[in-house]
Amino acid sequence: MMYLIAAIAGIAGALFGFDEGVIAGALAPLRRDLGIDPVAEGMMTAAVPFGAFLGAIVAGRLALAFGRRRLLLAAAVLFVVGALLSALAFGLWTLTFARLIIGLGVGVAAMMAPLYISECAPAAQRGMLVSIYQLAITLGILGAYVVGYAFHESWRWMFAVGAVPAIALFVGIFGLSDTPRWLAVRGREAEARAALARMREKSESDPAVKAEFAEILTGATQDENRKARLSDLLTPRVRPALIVAMGLFLLQQLSGINAVIYYAPTVFELSGFGSTTTQILATAGIGVVNVLMTIVGMALIDRLGRRLLLLIGFAGTAVALGVIAIGAATGSEMMGKLALGGLVLYIASFAIAIGPLPWVMMSEVFPLDVRALGMSIASLVNWGFNFLVVFSFPVLVAEFGLAGVFGLYAVVCVVGLAFTQWLVPETSGVSLEEIERHLDSGRPLRDLGPCATSAASRPVPPEERPAMATPPEATSPAAAPLDFALLVAAVLPLDHYHRELEPLLPDLIRIVVLNDQLNAAFRRIAERAGFTEGGEIERAHLGDDGPAVHTFFEYVYFASPAFLSTVGEWPLGGVRG
Repeated sequence: MMYLIAAIAGIAGALFGFDEGVIAGALAPLRRDLGIDPVAEGMMTAAVPFGAFLGAIVAGRLALAFGRRRLLLAAAVLFVVGALLSALAFGLWTLTFARLIIGLGVGVAAMMAPLYISECAPAAQRGMLVSIYQLAITLGILGAYVVGYAFHESWRWMFAVGAVPAIALFVGIFGLSDTPRWLAVRGREAEARAALARMREKSESDPAVKAEFAEILTGATQDENRKARLSDLLTPRVRPALIVAMGLFLLQQLSGINAVIYYAPTVFELSGFGSTTTQILATAGIGVVNVLMTIVGMALIDRLGRRLLLLIGFAGTAVALGVIAIGAATGSEMMGKLALGGLVLYIASFAIAIGPLPWVMMSEVFPLDVRALGMSIASLVNWGFNFLVVFSFPVLVAEFGLAGVFGLYAVVCVVGLAFTQWLVPETSGVSLEEIERHLDSGRPLRDLGPCATSAASRPVPPEERPAMATPPEATSPAAAPLDFALLVAAVLPLDHYHRELEPLLPDLIRIVVLNDQLNAAFRRIAERAGFTEGGEIERAHLGDDGPAVHTFFEYVYFASPAFLSTVGEWPLGGVRG
Protein backbone atom coordinates (compact mmCIF):
# COMPACT_ATOMS: atom_id res chain seq x y z
CA MET A 1 0.00 0.00 0.00
CA MET A 2 2.79 2.45 0.89
CA TYR A 3 4.43 1.96 -2.49
CA LEU A 4 1.14 2.81 -4.20
CA ILE A 5 0.72 5.92 -2.03
CA ALA A 6 4.29 7.04 -2.74
CA ALA A 7 3.86 6.39 -6.47
CA ILE A 8 0.67 8.46 -6.66
CA ALA A 9 2.16 11.35 -4.68
CA GLY A 10 5.28 10.97 -6.78
CA ILE A 11 3.35 11.96 -9.91
CA ALA A 12 3.72 15.50 -8.55
CA GLY A 13 7.47 15.01 -8.88
CA ALA A 14 7.07 13.75 -12.44
CA LEU A 15 5.17 16.94 -13.29
CA PHE A 16 7.87 19.04 -11.66
CA GLY A 17 10.53 17.23 -13.70
CA PHE A 18 8.55 17.42 -16.91
CA ASP A 19 7.95 21.15 -16.62
CA GLU A 20 11.64 21.68 -15.81
CA GLY A 21 12.91 19.53 -18.66
CA VAL A 22 10.45 20.32 -21.42
CA ILE A 23 11.89 23.80 -21.87
CA ALA A 24 15.20 22.26 -22.99
CA GLY A 25 13.58 20.88 -26.15
CA ALA A 26 11.20 23.80 -26.60
CA LEU A 27 13.79 26.60 -26.61
CA ALA A 28 14.96 26.08 -30.19
CA PRO A 29 11.46 26.28 -31.80
CA LEU A 30 10.51 29.08 -29.39
CA ARG A 31 13.52 31.12 -30.48
CA ARG A 32 12.51 30.53 -34.06
CA ASP A 33 8.82 31.36 -33.62
CA LEU A 34 8.97 34.14 -31.02
CA GLY A 35 12.45 35.59 -31.58
CA ILE A 36 13.31 35.90 -27.88
CA ASP A 37 16.55 37.45 -26.56
CA PRO A 38 18.62 36.03 -23.63
CA VAL A 39 16.92 38.20 -20.97
CA ALA A 40 13.39 37.33 -22.18
CA GLU A 41 14.46 33.68 -22.42
CA GLY A 42 15.67 33.78 -18.82
CA MET A 43 12.40 35.34 -17.63
CA MET A 44 10.20 32.84 -19.46
CA THR A 45 12.29 29.87 -18.31
CA ALA A 46 12.52 31.13 -14.73
CA ALA A 47 8.75 31.72 -14.49
CA VAL A 48 8.34 28.15 -13.19
CA PRO A 49 10.70 28.49 -10.18
CA PHE A 50 9.35 31.99 -9.46
CA GLY A 51 5.78 30.64 -9.45
CA ALA A 52 6.97 27.76 -7.27
CA PHE A 53 8.39 30.31 -4.82
CA LEU A 54 4.91 31.85 -4.51
CA GLY A 55 3.27 28.43 -4.34
CA ALA A 56 5.49 27.38 -1.44
CA ILE A 57 4.38 30.46 0.51
CA VAL A 58 0.72 29.60 -0.06
CA ALA A 59 1.22 25.92 0.81
CA GLY A 60 2.96 26.75 4.07
CA ARG A 61 0.07 28.94 5.16
CA LEU A 62 -2.68 26.49 4.23
CA ALA A 63 -1.17 23.07 4.98
CA LEU A 64 -2.37 22.74 8.57
CA ALA A 65 -5.88 24.07 7.95
CA PHE A 66 -6.69 22.25 4.71
CA GLY A 67 -4.43 19.21 4.91
CA ARG A 68 -1.94 17.60 2.57
CA ARG A 69 -4.47 15.85 0.32
CA ARG A 70 -6.55 18.90 -0.60
CA LEU A 71 -3.50 20.95 -1.49
CA LEU A 72 -2.22 18.16 -3.74
CA LEU A 73 -5.59 18.15 -5.52
CA ALA A 74 -5.35 21.92 -5.97
CA ALA A 75 -1.84 21.54 -7.37
CA ALA A 76 -3.08 19.00 -9.92
CA VAL A 77 -5.68 21.51 -11.16
CA LEU A 78 -2.99 24.18 -11.53
CA PHE A 79 -0.86 21.78 -13.57
CA VAL A 80 -3.72 21.03 -15.98
CA VAL A 81 -4.62 24.70 -16.46
CA GLY A 82 -0.99 25.74 -16.90
CA ALA A 83 -0.23 23.02 -19.45
CA LEU A 84 -3.24 23.89 -21.60
CA LEU A 85 -2.56 27.62 -21.45
CA SER A 86 1.07 27.03 -22.44
CA ALA A 87 0.00 24.99 -25.46
CA LEU A 88 -2.45 27.72 -26.54
CA ALA A 89 -0.14 30.70 -25.85
CA PHE A 90 -0.10 33.35 -28.60
CA GLY A 91 2.98 35.25 -27.43
CA LEU A 92 5.94 35.35 -25.08
CA TRP A 93 4.10 37.00 -22.18
CA THR A 94 1.13 34.65 -22.44
CA LEU A 95 3.51 31.70 -22.29
CA THR A 96 5.36 33.25 -19.35
CA PHE A 97 2.06 33.70 -17.48
CA ALA A 98 1.05 30.09 -18.20
CA ARG A 99 4.37 28.81 -16.90
CA LEU A 100 3.92 30.97 -13.81
CA ILE A 101 0.67 29.05 -13.11
CA ILE A 102 2.55 25.78 -13.58
CA GLY A 103 5.13 27.08 -11.14
CA LEU A 104 2.43 27.69 -8.52
CA GLY A 105 1.42 24.05 -8.86
CA VAL A 106 5.04 22.93 -8.63
CA GLY A 107 5.58 24.95 -5.44
CA VAL A 108 2.54 23.51 -3.71
CA ALA A 109 3.12 19.93 -4.88
CA ALA A 110 6.87 19.93 -4.22
CA MET A 111 6.19 20.70 -0.57
CA MET A 112 3.07 18.58 -0.06
CA ALA A 113 4.13 15.39 -1.85
CA PRO A 114 7.29 14.69 0.24
CA LEU A 115 5.39 15.73 3.38
CA TYR A 116 2.50 13.41 2.51
CA ILE A 117 4.81 10.44 1.92
CA SER A 118 6.94 11.16 5.00
CA GLU A 119 3.97 11.37 7.36
CA CYS A 120 2.56 8.10 6.02
CA ALA A 121 5.75 6.03 5.79
CA PRO A 122 7.21 3.76 8.50
CA ALA A 123 10.56 5.00 9.84
CA ALA A 124 12.58 2.11 8.41
CA GLN A 125 11.44 2.85 4.84
CA ARG A 126 10.86 6.59 4.98
CA GLY A 127 14.03 7.63 3.16
CA MET A 128 13.48 5.27 0.27
CA LEU A 129 9.78 6.09 -0.06
CA VAL A 130 10.28 9.86 0.00
CA SER A 131 13.02 9.36 -2.59
CA ILE A 132 10.33 8.08 -4.96
CA TYR A 133 9.44 11.75 -5.34
CA GLN A 134 12.95 12.50 -6.62
CA LEU A 135 12.84 9.41 -8.86
CA ALA A 136 9.60 10.75 -10.31
CA ILE A 137 11.30 14.09 -10.98
CA THR A 138 14.01 12.34 -12.98
CA LEU A 139 11.43 10.30 -14.88
CA GLY A 140 9.56 13.51 -15.65
CA ILE A 141 12.75 15.14 -16.93
CA LEU A 142 13.53 12.12 -19.09
CA GLY A 143 9.95 12.08 -20.35
CA ALA A 144 10.27 15.75 -21.25
CA TYR A 145 13.43 15.05 -23.24
CA VAL A 146 11.68 12.22 -25.11
CA VAL A 147 8.68 14.46 -25.82
CA GLY A 148 11.07 17.18 -26.96
CA TYR A 149 12.68 14.77 -29.41
CA ALA A 150 9.33 13.47 -30.67
CA PHE A 151 7.81 16.95 -31.14
CA HIS A 152 11.04 18.90 -31.80
CA GLU A 153 9.28 21.16 -34.31
CA SER A 154 6.20 21.95 -32.16
CA TRP A 155 6.60 23.51 -28.72
CA ARG A 156 2.79 23.58 -28.36
CA TRP A 157 2.52 19.79 -28.35
CA MET A 158 5.45 19.55 -25.94
CA PHE A 159 3.60 21.69 -23.39
CA ALA A 160 0.20 20.06 -23.98
CA VAL A 161 1.48 16.58 -23.04
CA GLY A 162 1.99 17.87 -19.47
CA ALA A 163 -1.79 17.83 -18.88
CA VAL A 164 -1.87 14.01 -18.98
CA PRO A 165 0.10 13.24 -15.77
CA ALA A 166 -1.64 16.18 -14.07
CA ILE A 167 -5.02 14.50 -14.58
CA ALA A 168 -3.54 11.21 -13.30
CA LEU A 169 -2.34 12.99 -10.14
CA PHE A 170 -5.80 14.40 -9.46
CA VAL A 171 -7.52 11.04 -9.92
CA GLY A 172 -4.95 9.17 -7.78
CA ILE A 173 -4.93 11.61 -4.85
CA PHE A 174 -8.73 11.84 -4.91
CA GLY A 175 -8.90 8.17 -3.91
CA LEU A 176 -6.56 8.51 -0.89
CA SER A 177 -7.11 9.76 2.66
CA ASP A 178 -5.03 12.42 4.35
CA THR A 179 -2.04 11.46 6.52
CA PRO A 180 -2.60 9.85 9.95
CA ARG A 181 -0.54 12.58 11.61
CA TRP A 182 -2.56 15.44 10.13
CA LEU A 183 -5.83 13.69 10.96
CA ALA A 184 -4.64 13.14 14.54
CA VAL A 185 -3.64 16.80 14.95
CA ARG A 186 -7.11 17.82 13.74
CA GLY A 187 -8.71 15.61 16.40
CA ARG A 188 -10.00 13.02 13.93
CA GLU A 189 -8.56 10.08 15.82
CA ALA A 190 -10.83 7.35 14.43
CA GLU A 191 -10.00 8.36 10.86
CA ALA A 192 -6.31 8.60 11.71
CA ARG A 193 -6.26 5.11 13.25
CA ALA A 194 -8.13 3.63 10.28
CA ALA A 195 -5.82 5.38 7.80
CA LEU A 196 -2.71 4.08 9.58
CA ALA A 197 -4.02 0.51 9.67
CA ARG A 198 -4.89 0.70 5.98
CA MET A 199 -1.43 2.00 5.11
CA ARG A 200 0.25 -0.77 7.12
CA GLU A 201 -2.17 -3.34 5.66
CA LYS A 202 -3.03 -4.58 9.16
CA SER A 203 -6.02 -4.44 11.47
CA GLU A 204 -6.48 -1.56 13.90
CA SER A 205 -6.07 -4.03 16.79
CA ASP A 206 -2.63 -5.16 15.62
CA PRO A 207 -0.07 -4.46 18.41
CA ALA A 208 2.38 -2.76 16.04
CA VAL A 209 -0.35 -0.48 14.67
CA LYS A 210 -1.56 0.35 18.18
CA ALA A 211 1.97 1.15 19.32
CA GLU A 212 2.71 3.36 16.30
CA PHE A 213 -0.63 5.15 16.60
CA ALA A 214 -0.03 5.77 20.31
CA GLU A 215 3.26 7.49 19.47
CA ILE A 216 1.60 9.53 16.70
CA LEU A 217 -1.25 10.51 19.01
CA THR A 218 1.15 11.56 21.76
CA GLY A 219 3.00 13.86 19.39
CA ALA A 220 -0.24 15.20 17.92
CA THR A 221 -1.69 15.89 21.37
CA GLN A 222 1.37 17.90 22.31
CA ASP A 223 1.25 19.90 19.07
CA GLU A 224 -2.46 20.38 18.42
CA ASN A 225 -2.75 23.55 20.51
CA ARG A 226 0.40 25.14 19.12
CA LYS A 227 -0.02 27.65 16.32
CA ALA A 228 3.15 27.84 14.31
CA ARG A 229 4.70 31.28 13.91
CA LEU A 230 7.73 32.38 11.96
CA SER A 231 9.46 33.26 15.22
CA ASP A 232 9.16 29.60 16.28
CA LEU A 233 11.61 28.65 13.53
CA LEU A 234 14.31 30.78 15.14
CA THR A 235 14.01 29.26 18.61
CA PRO A 236 16.93 27.11 19.85
CA ARG A 237 14.63 24.09 19.53
CA VAL A 238 13.90 24.46 15.80
CA ARG A 239 16.75 26.59 14.47
CA PRO A 240 19.15 23.63 13.87
CA ALA A 241 16.51 21.90 11.73
CA LEU A 242 15.90 25.11 9.78
CA ILE A 243 19.63 25.54 9.09
CA VAL A 244 19.94 21.97 7.80
CA ALA A 245 16.83 22.14 5.58
CA MET A 246 17.60 25.57 4.13
CA GLY A 247 21.31 24.85 3.78
CA LEU A 248 20.82 21.64 1.81
CA PHE A 249 18.45 23.31 -0.64
CA LEU A 250 20.76 26.31 -1.01
CA LEU A 251 23.68 24.01 -1.84
CA GLN A 252 21.52 21.84 -4.10
CA GLN A 253 20.51 24.79 -6.24
CA LEU A 254 23.90 26.56 -6.28
CA SER A 255 25.51 23.32 -7.44
CA GLY A 256 23.98 24.27 -10.80
CA ILE A 257 21.60 21.36 -11.34
CA ASN A 258 18.79 23.34 -12.88
CA ALA A 259 21.13 25.19 -15.19
CA VAL A 260 22.24 21.76 -16.43
CA ILE A 261 18.66 20.44 -16.71
CA TYR A 262 17.16 23.51 -18.37
CA TYR A 263 20.11 24.27 -20.62
CA ALA A 264 21.69 20.86 -21.26
CA PRO A 265 21.39 21.18 -25.06
CA THR A 266 23.00 24.63 -24.81
CA VAL A 267 25.88 23.16 -22.77
CA PHE A 268 26.40 20.48 -25.43
CA GLU A 269 26.25 23.13 -28.16
CA LEU A 270 28.94 25.16 -26.43
CA SER A 271 30.95 21.94 -26.06
CA GLY A 272 30.99 21.25 -29.80
CA PHE A 273 27.91 19.08 -30.44
CA GLY A 274 26.67 20.31 -33.83
CA SER A 275 23.06 19.52 -34.67
CA THR A 276 20.02 20.19 -32.51
CA THR A 277 19.01 16.52 -32.78
CA THR A 278 22.41 15.38 -31.49
CA GLN A 279 22.19 17.83 -28.59
CA ILE A 280 18.73 16.57 -27.60
CA LEU A 281 19.82 12.91 -27.87
CA ALA A 282 22.87 13.58 -25.70
CA THR A 283 20.60 15.36 -23.22
CA ALA A 284 18.23 12.37 -23.20
CA GLY A 285 21.21 10.14 -22.40
CA ILE A 286 21.93 12.33 -19.38
CA GLY A 287 18.27 11.91 -18.40
CA VAL A 288 18.62 8.12 -18.49
CA VAL A 289 21.67 8.31 -16.19
CA ASN A 290 19.67 10.55 -13.87
CA VAL A 291 16.87 7.98 -13.56
CA LEU A 292 19.16 4.97 -13.09
CA MET A 293 21.34 6.60 -10.46
CA THR A 294 18.31 7.88 -8.57
CA ILE A 295 17.17 4.25 -8.28
CA VAL A 296 20.63 3.36 -6.95
CA GLY A 297 20.33 6.19 -4.43
CA MET A 298 16.92 4.90 -3.31
CA ALA A 299 18.42 1.48 -2.65
CA LEU A 300 21.22 2.99 -0.55
CA ILE A 301 19.51 5.81 1.32
CA ASP A 302 18.23 3.70 4.24
CA ARG A 303 21.29 1.43 4.22
CA LEU A 304 24.28 3.74 3.98
CA GLY A 305 22.46 6.64 5.62
CA ARG A 306 21.90 10.26 4.65
CA ARG A 307 25.24 11.77 5.65
CA LEU A 308 27.53 9.32 3.83
CA LEU A 309 25.52 9.62 0.62
CA LEU A 310 25.67 13.42 0.81
CA LEU A 311 29.45 13.32 1.22
CA ILE A 312 29.75 11.01 -1.80
CA GLY A 313 27.40 13.21 -3.84
CA PHE A 314 29.12 16.53 -3.12
CA ALA A 315 32.57 15.02 -3.77
CA GLY A 316 31.48 13.56 -7.12
CA THR A 317 29.78 16.74 -8.35
CA ALA A 318 32.78 18.88 -7.35
CA VAL A 319 35.14 16.69 -9.38
CA ALA A 320 32.78 16.54 -12.39
CA LEU A 321 32.19 20.29 -12.54
CA GLY A 322 35.93 20.91 -12.12
CA VAL A 323 36.70 18.66 -15.10
CA ILE A 324 34.20 20.51 -17.32
CA ALA A 325 35.49 23.91 -16.18
CA ILE A 326 39.14 22.99 -16.83
CA GLY A 327 38.32 21.53 -20.23
CA ALA A 328 36.40 24.66 -21.23
CA ALA A 329 39.10 27.00 -19.88
CA THR A 330 41.95 25.28 -21.74
CA GLY A 331 40.05 24.94 -25.00
CA SER A 332 40.83 21.23 -25.11
CA GLU A 333 40.16 19.43 -28.38
CA MET A 334 38.47 16.77 -26.26
CA MET A 335 35.97 19.26 -24.86
CA GLY A 336 33.03 17.30 -26.26
CA LYS A 337 34.12 14.10 -24.51
CA LEU A 338 35.03 15.97 -21.33
CA ALA A 339 31.62 17.67 -21.29
CA LEU A 340 29.78 14.38 -21.81
CA GLY A 341 31.86 12.47 -19.26
CA GLY A 342 31.71 15.31 -16.75
CA LEU A 343 27.96 15.69 -17.07
CA VAL A 344 27.45 11.93 -16.66
CA LEU A 345 29.53 11.94 -13.45
CA TYR A 346 27.81 15.11 -12.26
CA ILE A 347 24.29 13.78 -12.83
CA ALA A 348 25.18 10.39 -11.30
CA SER A 349 26.61 12.00 -8.16
CA PHE A 350 23.73 14.43 -7.90
CA ALA A 351 21.07 11.76 -8.42
CA ILE A 352 22.20 9.43 -5.63
CA ALA A 353 22.36 12.15 -2.97
CA ILE A 354 22.08 15.89 -3.60
CA GLY A 355 18.87 15.47 -5.56
CA PRO A 356 16.69 13.36 -3.23
CA LEU A 357 18.14 14.05 0.22
CA PRO A 358 17.12 17.71 0.70
CA TRP A 359 13.51 16.65 0.01
CA VAL A 360 13.82 13.70 2.39
CA MET A 361 15.45 15.62 5.22
CA MET A 362 13.17 18.64 4.83
CA SER A 363 10.23 16.34 5.56
CA GLU A 364 12.00 14.72 8.55
CA VAL A 365 13.86 17.26 10.68
CA PHE A 366 11.09 19.68 11.70
CA PRO A 367 8.80 19.08 14.72
CA LEU A 368 5.18 18.40 13.80
CA ASP A 369 3.83 21.73 15.03
CA VAL A 370 6.11 23.72 12.69
CA ARG A 371 6.71 21.07 10.02
CA ALA A 372 4.58 22.64 7.29
CA LEU A 373 5.87 26.15 8.05
CA GLY A 374 9.49 25.01 8.21
CA MET A 375 9.16 23.11 4.94
CA SER A 376 7.57 26.19 3.41
CA ILE A 377 10.58 28.34 4.33
CA ALA A 378 13.02 25.69 3.11
CA SER A 379 11.04 25.51 -0.13
CA LEU A 380 11.32 29.28 -0.51
CA VAL A 381 15.09 28.93 -0.41
CA ASN A 382 14.87 26.14 -2.96
CA TRP A 383 12.72 28.03 -5.42
CA GLY A 384 14.32 31.41 -4.82
CA PHE A 385 17.77 30.12 -5.71
CA ASN A 386 16.32 27.91 -8.46
CA PHE A 387 14.98 31.10 -10.04
CA LEU A 388 18.31 32.88 -9.52
CA VAL A 389 20.38 30.08 -11.09
CA VAL A 390 18.07 29.55 -14.08
CA PHE A 391 17.66 33.26 -14.78
CA SER A 392 21.35 34.04 -14.40
CA PHE A 393 22.83 31.09 -16.34
CA PRO A 394 22.53 32.48 -19.90
CA VAL A 395 23.74 35.89 -18.72
CA LEU A 396 26.68 34.46 -16.74
CA VAL A 397 27.75 32.19 -19.59
CA ALA A 398 27.71 35.16 -21.96
CA GLU A 399 29.82 37.17 -19.50
CA PHE A 400 32.24 34.61 -17.99
CA GLY A 401 32.01 31.59 -20.27
CA LEU A 402 31.24 27.98 -19.45
CA ALA A 403 34.50 27.54 -17.51
CA GLY A 404 33.82 30.36 -15.08
CA VAL A 405 30.24 29.33 -14.35
CA PHE A 406 30.97 25.63 -13.83
CA GLY A 407 34.04 26.51 -11.74
CA LEU A 408 31.78 28.51 -9.42
CA TYR A 409 29.37 25.60 -9.11
CA ALA A 410 32.31 23.29 -8.24
CA VAL A 411 33.32 25.55 -5.34
CA VAL A 412 29.77 25.37 -3.98
CA CYS A 413 29.97 21.57 -3.96
CA VAL A 414 33.18 21.71 -1.91
CA VAL A 415 31.34 23.92 0.60
CA GLY A 416 28.62 21.26 0.63
CA LEU A 417 31.14 18.69 1.88
CA ALA A 418 32.01 20.85 4.87
CA PHE A 419 28.36 21.67 5.60
CA THR A 420 27.42 17.99 5.64
CA GLN A 421 30.34 17.00 7.82
CA TRP A 422 29.70 19.66 10.45
CA LEU A 423 25.95 20.16 10.59
CA VAL A 424 23.86 17.42 8.95
CA PRO A 425 22.44 14.73 11.30
CA GLU A 426 21.81 11.08 10.46
CA THR A 427 18.04 10.51 10.40
CA SER A 428 17.99 7.09 8.78
CA GLY A 429 15.80 4.67 10.74
CA VAL A 430 14.77 7.30 13.31
CA SER A 431 11.04 8.00 13.72
CA LEU A 432 9.69 11.52 13.23
CA GLU A 433 8.63 11.59 16.88
CA GLU A 434 12.12 10.60 18.05
CA ILE A 435 13.67 13.38 15.94
CA GLU A 436 11.24 15.81 17.58
CA ARG A 437 12.14 14.54 21.06
CA HIS A 438 15.82 14.98 20.24
CA LEU A 439 15.21 18.60 19.27
CA ASP A 440 13.20 19.13 22.47
CA SER A 441 16.08 17.75 24.55
CA GLY A 442 18.33 20.64 23.53
CA ARG A 443 21.12 18.34 22.39
CA PRO A 444 22.93 19.23 19.12
CA LEU A 445 21.00 18.01 16.09
CA ARG A 446 24.27 16.72 14.65
CA ASP A 447 24.40 14.14 17.50
CA LEU A 448 21.25 12.45 16.23
CA GLY A 449 22.18 9.10 14.75
CA PRO A 450 20.71 5.77 13.65
CA CYS A 451 21.01 2.44 15.37
CA ALA A 452 23.37 1.26 12.64
CA THR A 453 26.07 3.75 13.60
CA SER A 454 25.89 3.01 17.31
CA ALA A 455 28.28 0.62 18.96
CA ALA A 456 25.41 -0.47 21.14
CA SER A 457 23.57 -1.89 18.16
CA ARG A 458 26.36 -4.34 17.40
CA PRO A 459 26.07 -7.87 18.76
CA VAL A 460 28.10 -8.30 21.95
CA PRO A 461 30.69 -11.10 21.62
CA PRO A 462 30.12 -13.98 24.07
CA GLU A 463 33.39 -13.32 25.90
CA GLU A 464 32.27 -9.72 26.64
CA ARG A 465 28.82 -10.63 27.96
CA PRO A 466 28.34 -10.39 31.71
CA ALA A 467 27.47 -13.41 33.75
CA MET A 468 23.70 -13.51 34.02
CA ALA A 469 21.50 -14.69 36.81
CA THR A 470 18.53 -16.77 35.77
CA PRO A 471 15.67 -14.37 35.14
CA PRO A 472 12.58 -14.90 37.27
CA GLU A 473 10.46 -15.77 34.27
CA ALA A 474 12.98 -18.30 33.02
CA THR A 475 12.15 -20.66 35.91
CA SER A 476 8.91 -21.45 34.12
CA PRO A 477 9.12 -24.29 31.59
CA ALA A 478 7.05 -22.14 29.23
CA ALA A 479 9.56 -19.28 29.24
CA ALA A 480 11.57 -19.12 26.01
CA PRO A 481 15.37 -18.70 26.31
CA LEU A 482 16.33 -15.10 25.56
CA ASP A 483 19.75 -13.49 25.09
CA PHE A 484 19.35 -10.31 27.14
CA ALA A 485 22.78 -9.02 26.06
CA LEU A 486 21.68 -8.83 22.43
CA LEU A 487 18.20 -7.61 23.36
CA VAL A 488 19.36 -4.67 25.50
CA ALA A 489 22.02 -3.81 22.89
CA ALA A 490 19.29 -3.66 20.24
CA VAL A 491 16.92 -1.50 22.34
CA LEU A 492 19.50 1.00 23.66
CA PRO A 493 20.02 2.89 20.34
CA LEU A 494 16.38 3.95 20.44
CA ASP A 495 17.03 6.12 23.50
CA HIS A 496 18.13 9.79 23.63
CA TYR A 497 21.24 8.97 25.65
CA HIS A 498 22.42 5.89 23.81
CA ARG A 499 25.84 7.34 22.98
CA GLU A 500 26.56 8.22 26.62
CA LEU A 501 25.27 4.85 27.89
CA GLU A 502 27.18 2.63 25.46
CA PRO A 503 30.17 2.23 27.86
CA LEU A 504 27.71 1.09 30.56
CA LEU A 505 26.08 -1.58 28.42
CA PRO A 506 27.22 -4.55 30.61
CA ASP A 507 25.74 -2.85 33.69
CA LEU A 508 22.48 -2.12 31.85
CA ILE A 509 22.19 -5.76 30.84
CA ARG A 510 22.83 -6.97 34.40
CA ILE A 511 20.13 -4.64 35.81
CA VAL A 512 17.58 -5.78 33.23
CA VAL A 513 18.32 -9.43 33.99
CA LEU A 514 17.93 -9.03 37.76
CA ASN A 515 15.04 -6.56 37.97
CA ASP A 516 11.65 -8.27 37.72
CA GLN A 517 9.77 -5.34 36.16
CA LEU A 518 12.45 -4.49 33.60
CA ASN A 519 12.95 -8.14 32.79
CA ALA A 520 9.26 -8.53 32.03
CA ALA A 521 9.17 -5.30 29.97
CA PHE A 522 12.09 -6.35 27.79
CA ARG A 523 10.56 -9.80 27.31
CA ARG A 524 7.35 -8.20 26.02
CA ILE A 525 9.36 -6.02 23.64
CA ALA A 526 11.18 -9.11 22.33
CA GLU A 527 7.85 -10.88 21.85
CA ARG A 528 6.42 -7.97 19.82
CA ALA A 529 9.51 -7.88 17.64
CA GLY A 530 9.84 -11.62 17.22
CA PHE A 531 13.40 -10.96 18.40
CA THR A 532 16.10 -13.47 17.53
CA GLU A 533 19.88 -13.32 17.83
CA GLY A 534 21.16 -10.55 15.61
CA GLY A 535 17.65 -9.19 15.01
CA GLU A 536 16.51 -5.57 15.11
CA ILE A 537 14.16 -3.69 17.39
CA GLU A 538 12.07 -0.84 15.98
CA ARG A 539 10.43 1.92 17.97
CA ALA A 540 6.96 0.51 17.35
CA HIS A 541 7.99 -2.68 19.18
CA LEU A 542 8.43 -0.78 22.46
CA GLY A 543 4.67 -0.34 22.73
CA ASP A 544 3.33 0.49 26.19
CA ASP A 545 6.70 -0.44 27.72
CA GLY A 546 8.46 2.44 25.95
CA PRO A 547 8.06 5.04 28.75
CA ALA A 548 9.36 2.64 31.41
CA VAL A 549 12.38 1.69 29.30
CA HIS A 550 13.22 5.32 28.50
CA THR A 551 12.86 6.25 32.19
CA PHE A 552 15.23 3.41 33.16
CA PHE A 553 17.87 4.59 30.68
CA GLU A 554 17.41 8.19 31.79
CA TYR A 555 17.93 7.34 35.47
CA VAL A 556 21.10 5.42 34.68
CA TYR A 557 22.40 8.29 32.57
CA PHE A 558 21.86 10.85 35.34
CA ALA A 559 23.84 8.62 37.72
CA SER A 560 26.60 7.93 35.21
CA PRO A 561 30.16 9.31 35.38
CA ALA A 562 29.61 10.98 31.97
CA PHE A 563 26.78 13.10 33.38
CA LEU A 564 28.26 13.73 36.84
CA SER A 565 31.50 14.97 35.27
CA THR A 566 29.56 17.81 33.66
CA VAL A 567 28.03 18.96 36.97
CA GLY A 568 31.27 20.04 38.68
CA GLU A 569 31.69 20.80 42.35
CA TRP A 570 28.60 21.26 44.50
CA PRO A 571 28.32 25.01 45.17
CA LEU A 572 27.99 24.62 48.94
CA GLY A 573 31.43 23.19 49.57
CA GLY A 574 30.35 19.60 49.46
CA VAL A 575 27.39 20.02 51.81
CA ARG A 576 24.39 18.37 50.20
CA GLY A 577 21.76 18.77 52.86
